[in-house]
Amino acid sequence: MKFNVNREKLQKALSRVGSIVGARSMLPLIGNVLIEARDGRISLTTTDLELRMSTSIEAEVTEEGRSTAPARKLISLVNSFSAPEVQFEVNEQEHFRIVCGSGRFKLLGLPADDYPEEAEFTSVREVKIKECDFKRMIGSISYAVGADDSRKALTGVLFSVTENNLTLVATDSKRMAMQEYVPESVTGEFGDAIIPLKAMTEVRRLMEGERILTISVGEKQCLFTSEDFVFGTKLIDGSYPNYRLVIPKSFKQEIELPCSVFRSKIETVSLVLSENSSYVVLKFEANQLSVIASSAEVGEGCDTMEIAYSGEPFEVSFNTVFLADPLRNIDAESVRFKINDPLNPVAMETGDGFLYVIMPIRKK
Repeated sequence: MKFNVNREKLQKALSRVGSIVGARSMLPLIGNVLIEARDGRISLTTTDLELRMSTSIEAEVTEEGRSTAPARKLISLVNSFSAPEVQFEVNEQEHFRIVCGSGRFKLLGLPADDYPEEAEFTSVREVKIKECDFKRMIGSISYAVGADDSRKALTGVLFSVTENNLTLVATDSKRMAMQEYVPESVTGEFGDAIIPLKAMTEVRRLMEGERILTISVGEKQCLFTSEDFVFGTKLIDGSYPNYRLVIPKSFKQEIELPCSVFRSKIETVSLVLSENSSYVVLKFEANQLSVIASSAEVGEGCDTMEIAYSGEPFEVSFNTVFLADPLRNIDAESVRFKINDPLNPVAMETGDGFLYVIMPIRKK
């Protein structure tokens, strides 16, 4: 195998696949990147056996072939290069000779024939959506994914497809974040799938602009296809809880709150909290909201903001992190704070398909 390739394009391609590299102790080959050269292009593929990423770029291919090189060493080398072109030549012993400018290097590769093959895939439903829109959807809910491996279904994001509608849901059983959106198109069977958080995080990292992303869901796998990459992941096996049951059917109070100001008040007041005190109190009064925090070890704080509220005064307490998380991750100027009483689920809604449900804290 022999080819020349633009250094900047190679750097960008390696950055796409570089985070999906398995531990060498598991299987030496999955610590490598599979490189295939043919038809004026090179393709790069990495896998950790759960996730698989491929991308391709133009190259001057003078001898077609395939081999694997140690991924992290190759990435480090290419990132250190400065000359505009990188030359590769791989011999029968899978030794990579790499030349860039005045630098000459050799990396010891492994045969490509033993590299894990891509699993057979049959799509049962397909969604087409702009990359920027899907990126926003993931960002608005992913922080609420659970971390308890004993409830495997909650460690992923629910990907729910109905007629002309896509819903992403995340919950750790203490709060729930949901984002609905009408994509460019929906085809195939309607239904649900649970996508691992790591896969969603990787896809979000890769997406940019208004290019169309195709999401194909099978029985056990999901495939994301863009102009620049093809990314596959195994799905989480299990049943996702009926998240709509936790959403109250109606609310007694709806109060409009500016996101950035509300978030700033919470974060500032929370500075006086200790590790043993993790909640803030929201005190609603006529045209005013007070955000209050106190801890025996550090002290106390209070900050206020003007709001449009004319109802009876009331107080409600929340876990500080849970309250601030959606405000940090949604792209909205304001949220509607919806409540029945300080003991039952409270919702925050933006009007663009985003809904967040959180339980208040019962103070002792």
